[in-house]
Amino acid sequence: MNGGASLGLRTSGSYGSLQQSSGLLASPAPSPPLALRKPAKLSLGGAGAGGRGGERLLFARICMFASRRQRMLLLLLVAVVVLLCFHFSSLVSKDEVAAPGTETMLGISDHVLSFVNPGWTSSFSGNDLNTTSLTGKQSDISNEKVQGPLWTFPPAIALERHPCENFSFSPPPVDRKRTGPRPCPVCYVPVEQALALMPRAPTASPILHSLNYVSEDHLVLKESGSGSLFGGYPSLEQRDMSYDIKDSMTVHCGFVRGKIPGLNTGFDVDEADLYEMRKCHGTVVASAIFGNYDIIQQPENISEFSKDTVCFFMFLDEETEAAIKNTTTVDNMKRIGLWRVVVVHNLPYSDARRNGKVPKLLLHRLFPNVRYSLWIDGKLKLVKDPYQLLERFLWRKNVSFAISRHYRRFDVFEEAEANKAGGKYDNASIDNQIEFYKREGLTHYSSAKLPITSDVPEGCVIIRENIPITNLFTCLWFNEVDRFTSRDQISFSTVRDKIRSRVNWTADMFLDCERRDFVVQAYHRELMEQRLAALRSQPPPPPPVVRAQQPRKMLPDNAAKEPVRASATKKSTGKRSRKSSSKRPHRTKATSGKETVQL
Repeated sequence: MNGGASLGLRTSGSYGSLQQSSGLLASPAPSPPLALRKPAKLSLGGAGAGGRGGERLLFARICMFASRRQRMLLLLLVAVVVLLCFHFSSLVSKDEVAAPGTETMLGISDHVLSFVNPGWTSSFSGNDLNTTSLTGKQSDISNEKVQGPLWTFPPAIALERHPCENFSFSPPPVDRKRTGPRPCPVCYVPVEQALALMPRAPTASPILHSLNYVSEDHLVLKESGSGSLFGGYPSLEQRDMSYDIKDSMTVHCGFVRGKIPGLNTGFDVDEADLYEMRKCHGTVVASAIFGNYDIIQQPENISEFSKDTVCFFMFLDEETEAAIKNTTTVDNMKRIGLWRVVVVHNLPYSDARRNGKVPKLLLHRLFPNVRYSLWIDGKLKLVKDPYQLLERFLWRKNVSFAISRHYRRFDVFEEAEANKAGGKYDNASIDNQIEFYKREGLTHYSSAKLPITSDVPEGCVIIRENIPITNLFTCLWFNEVDRFTSRDQISFSTVRDKIRSRVNWTADMFLDCERRDFVVQAYHRELMEQRLAALRSQPPPPPPVVRAQQPRKMLPDNAAKEPVRASATKKSTGKRSRKSSSKRPHRTKATSGKETVQL
C-alpha cells in the first residue's frame, strides 16, 4: 500500500525496539474528486492494466458511501490483515534464514549468530531485505560447530530498563559459624537477556591495533635472569620496549620456538586437540590441573544454549591424566562431563604452578579465534552461566578485562611478606623481585591510586575480551612470571600501571565476595586426602546408650484422677509443710484508720 503502515522491522542497531514510521495508522489523505464519466462495472478486473483501475474505483466507491469513521476502521482492518500475513509467512518458511535485524520465532539478532558462528554474515542495505547467507564455502570446522545449536537460540528480548538497575550492593550476611570470606549477593540477568545485551562489535583497543609475537628457532641466552627458553629469553631492553605502546607491536609472549602455539613449541598438544581448539569461536571456559594437584570440578547451572555454544577445555599433564583414568571414565570424544580434556606434553617448566600460568595468561594464543575467555583455577567449580558472567562483569561495566581483588590484602609489599611466611616461593627470589620493582618506582598502595581499589588480585578467575590491548597485558604479565617468581599477584600491579600510564586502559577489579558467588572453592587434592585420612584414623564414636524407661502406670478410664492426685500430694507434702510452717514467721495485718500495714 502506498503511504501504508510500517511493518515494524527491527533496525540493526536496536535491541528489541521497533523502527516506527510517522504513524502506524496515518489518517488518509483527502480523496481526489471523482471523474464525471460513467464508471465501468464494479469488478476487480476492470479498467487499467492488471485490474488496478478497478481496485482504485472500488476503493473510491467505498470511500464515497462510507463515513470517515468507517473508512478509518477499514484501514485498520487492512493493516491488521497485512501484519498477520507477514507473521504467518515467517512461520511457514522455516527453511529460509531470517533477514538481518528481523525477529523470528527461532532466532536471535545477527550479531549473536555471527558471534557463535563466524561464517554467518548478512547484508542489509536501505529498505531492501536480502536473504542471509553463509560466506563462501564453509570449512568442516564451522559446520560441525553450528549444526544443532541453531535451533536452540533463545528468542530476542527487548529491554527497556536493565533488570539490575535498582539493585544495591549488600555485604555478606552475618554468620557466626563462618567468620572468613563469604559470598555476597550479586544481580545477574537470565541468559536470554544477557545475550540481548551482548555488544555488537568488539571493544575498541586504545592505540594498539595490531599485535604480533616473537618467533625464533635459534635462541641464545644473552643475560642471566632473562626468563626461560619457552619465553624466548627477552632482555631488559626488550622488556622496556614492550611498554612503548604503538599502533603495531611485536612482543615476546611464550611459544617462541614455532609458528603455531602448541605444535613443537613447548606446552605441546596433539594435533587433534589443536584442531578442536582452533574450531572454538565465541567464548571459551578453560582450566588446568598439573601435578595431580586438584580434582576436576564439573560446572553447574549451565544453560543448554551455553552447552551448545561455549567451549569448555581442561588442560592436564600426563601425571594427572594417569591418575584420573584410574577413577574417572573419559569418553571417546575426550570428555569428562562438560570438559574437553587436553593432555599437554613437553611442559616448559619443572614447577607445576608455573606451567599452569601458560593457559591462564596465554589463552588468546591457544584459542586465536575466540572473542571472550573465562579462566578458572582447577580447584574451583563454576556455578553460574558464562554468558551471565560476561554480562555482569564486562558488558554491564563496558570493560574488557575483569579480575577479583584479594579479600584481605591490597598492598604488594604485604602480599610478598605473606608469600614468604606461607612458603609459597623462595624468599630470596621474592625479595629480589620486590627490590627490582622498587627501583622502578613501586610504592605502597594508598588512596592516591583511586579509582584503582587494590594492587593485589585474587588471580584464580580472569574474565576478559581478547582484543589487542588485553592480549598485550597478559603477554607482558606472563613475561614477568617467566622472568621472576611464579607468584603472579606480585607482578600484576606493575604491568597494569605501566600500561595505564601510556594508554587509557586498566583492568577492572571486582569484589572477592562477588567472585565467591559464582565459583565454589574445593580443597586441593593433597589437603582433601589428608582430611579423609584423618577421619579414617579416628576411632568410631561409641554407640549412644539407650536406657530402658519404666512403663508408666496406667489408670482405668473410670478412675477419679483429680481427687487421687490431690490426696497423693497431701500425703507427700503434709509433714514437710507442717514442719516448715512452724519456723515461718507469721504475717499479721495491722489496720490503722484507712491504711493497712503488712507485717
